[in-house]
Amino acid sequence: MLIAHISDTHIKPQGQLANNGRVDTAAHLARAVAHLNALKPRPDLVLVTGDLVDAGSPAEYAHLKALLAPLAMPAYLIPGNHDARDPLRTVFAEHRYLPAEGFLQYTVEGHELRLVALDTLVPGEGHGELCTARLDWLDARLAESSQPTILFMHHPPFDSGIAVMDNDYGLRDGADRLARIVRRHPNIERVLCGHLHRPIQVRWAGTIAATVPSTAHQLTLDLDPAAPLTFGFEPPAASLYQWRPGTGLVSHLSYIGDYGGPYPF
Repeated sequence: MLIAHISDTHIKPQGQLANNGRVDTAAHLARAVAHLNALKPRPDLVLVTGDLVDAGSPAEYAHLKALLAPLAMPAYLIPGNHDARDPLRTVFAEHRYLPAEGFLQYTVEGHELRLVALDTLVPGEGHGELCTARLDWLDARLAESSQPTILFMHHPPFDSGIAVMDNDYGLRDGADRLARIVRRHPNIERVLCGHLHRPIQVRWAGTIAATVPSTAHQLTLDLDPAAPLTFGFEPPAASLYQWRPGTGLVSHLSYIGDYGGPYPF
């Protein structure tokens, strides 16, 4: 089984650019979709871990839907802090896995890996949280099965060293209890997140938690605690997770763009 992970697409209404007119997020997402479709072998599915659009409007979700339509494999969506639950579930109503009301949390069954989606959105805020209701739901879902599992969510449950993101926009309430829940379930192979616009991996709560670059712009890697929050145009990428019986998940970073090659060694 091969799983692709993309994040932070930040789609605007058609014809508009993000980040004060500097980023054509739609063009970047179109390239990402073409890149995933061209992979051999193709991924079996794609996880899209939030900040799907830039302001949570129906027009943005309609544009996102059109951009994702060419994907040759199913995509599973979760909200980030730039998203809004009701417009997302309305525009993507044919995505039957999305709950009709409440938090956008769900499981995906029937694959070699079980997928469990968590909703960390706090409407109107940049930080995330996992309240008692969301964590009770997770605890119950994980108790149902010992199958190898991926959790995916928008806000990472760990500090990255990028101070502004950790201090002002991180996962606040619920991170400690989430760690305790995850530690009780050694079948959790990965916790996959977005939000940070960078490729980061860390050993966390007895498993591995990871983020992925944005399909468009990336946060500047500056580990100075006083550094301001800035962005640049390092290459976008998708993470690929290949399930290998007897080994588990093997992770790769697949850069999106034309960088020359392949050439024989």
